[in-house]
Amino acid sequence: MPALPQTRLRVLPALMLSSLLFSTSLFADTSFTVERKPVGKGAYEMAYSADQSALYVATSQSRKTDKGGVVYRLDPATLEVTQAIHNNLKPFGVALNKTTGTLFLGNTTSSAVTAINSKTGDVIKTLVVDETKRTETTRPLMPRQLVVDEATNTLYMGGLGESSVLWVIDGGTLTLRDTIKDLGKMATGLAIDAKASRIYMTNADNEFIVIDSKTDKVVSRTKLDTEGEHFYLNIALDAANNRAFVSDSKTPQLLVVDTKTSKVLNKVDVPLGLDVLFNPVRNEIYVTHRKAGKVSVIDAKSYKVLETIDTPALPNSLALSPDGQQLYVSVKQPGSREKEPTSPDDIVRISFK
Repeated sequence: MPALPQTRLRVLPALMLSSLLFSTSLFADTSFTVERKPVGKGAYEMAYSADQSALYVATSQSRKTDKGGVVYRLDPATLEVTQAIHNNLKPFGVALNKTTGTLFLGNTTSSAVTAINSKTGDVIKTLVVDETKRTETTRPLMPRQLVVDEATNTLYMGGLGESSVLWVIDGGTLTLRDTIKDLGKMATGLAIDAKASRIYMTNADNEFIVIDSKTDKVVSRTKLDTEGEHFYLNIALDAANNRAFVSDSKTPQLLVVDTKTSKVLNKVDVPLGLDVLFNPVRNEIYVTHRKAGKVSVIDAKSYKVLETIDTPALPNSLALSPDGQQLYVSVKQPGSREKEPTSPDDIVRISFK
């Protein structure tokens, strides 16, 4: 793994930072400030609603003691919980149709998706997309990421397995319109360019897959790299410049891919990555490095790493405020199936100056 770029923040002991259970600015002499608050166990993906002035956080809660999960509604300015929306199924992935105000939750362990009215918190409907019974030798496909085409009110949700799929779901009725099959092993990454009618996916076969959302047909599938060990996880789009940013959990790099040709334009040296997000306002890319406990801030023009921000424990998912000045990170506490963490997971807000 290459040495990390020089950063401009003071290093604080992990125990000191993780024990701060209140909102406070930690790095006043840098180009950003960091605030942190606990929210609940099993924090995963987030969605920002400008209309509701809310940050929604999906939490799966305890594996052992909680049957379902909770979606917390946070005040983006204070990180205070303003509402707890209970769900009988454990939520992991999140997508928000801002036009209809519908919050979609991917229920990974139940092979389902749940639609919630974000204004009232009421569950609208739940759809099971794979009714295969789990056995020692058979596993149902697992939902991971969700994206929405607001113009057509269509929800797209990836299903992970030995032969992955993409479910095409009517967002209004929560009924299954189509299933795009044979998308490779463990197709994790998912992004949509609704204006271009293109959906992009990555899988464990190192493929970058392009799908036409008008026809639900695969346009192309390209091996991004045939050398070394890779597992391309998440995708962020710069649609205006035909770029996709792809995180890699096996090789310490971020790929920059031309979405028109599927060719790799650049490789940015960063620690092993998980989530990735593009900020068009600041022309920056953000990557969470779960194993390293850090978040990278990358200049999207020069591909220079501007900052490497410590977020002790396990930074997971990313969300951004509409003005592009507030970055939100869900940070998980270390644990295992045998020994769950005793502390709740945190939400970190990084405010750029």
